[in-house]
Amino acid sequence: MIKLTDLTKNYGALTAVNSISLTVEPGEVFGFLGPNGAGKTTTIKMIAGLLQPTSGTIEIRGFNVQKDPLQAKRITGFIPDRPYLYDKLTATEFMSFTAALYDLGKPERRIAELLELFGLSDWADELVENYSHGMKQRLVMASSLLHEPKVLVVDEPMVGLDPRGARLVKDLFKDLASKGVTVFMSTHTLEIVEAMCTRVAIINKGEIIADGSVEELGKLARMENSHLEPIFLKLTGGDETV
Repeated sequence: MIKLTDLTKNYGALTAVNSISLTVEPGEVFGFLGPNGAGKTTTIKMIAGLLQPTSGTIEIRGFNVQKDPLQAKRITGFIPDRPYLYDKLTATEFMSFTAALYDLGKPERRIAELLELFGLSDWADELVENYSHGMKQRLVMASSLLHEPKVLVVDEPMVGLDPRGARLVKDLFKDLASKGVTVFMSTHTLEIVEAMCTRVAIINKGEIIADGSVEELGKLARMENSHLEPIFLKLTGGDETV
């Protein structure tokens, strides 16, 4: 579970996130949407423990991210929109480094399984600098699952992935959710959200303006039986780039 309570982030006079509250349950694939500059990435970085909130609280499965950051991070996987990797390591070395951060002991079998799952076995001993963007994204995803997180926070999961990789990720997220993992996903690809997410929240100008199923958001926008894209555009003003 992820629980945000009155979460706020100020940058000087600018309020990027304004007192938002959300609860995302175990087993949910939750879509977090908003126009550019709405506060999505700021919120995600606070959930992941990369930014300190100005006020409010974040709980991950009962652990307060501000007060118990190590405990919260032990059960959280984070997939950023831009992979941050060490180019002079191989995939196996990077995975081993990540496993050591979580004190996983002997992770060789788990590493091999994840590299196989993400189609990277043949590249396991190649330097990351030789990887394509999509391969780097798959390696980040593999590393984020090493410690079998209870919560997965994802920013633009499909960037750089080919259709096969995108299908793998969709199936993976659904499988994780079926096992009780909370998947918190932000993306501009609304078709993916509509196909995968059990619930959606829309943030605009730092505030949550809608929260519910696609059907419930359609009723809020007075656009029953509509797809998510026109609903999103109506609720956020219609002119922003999604």
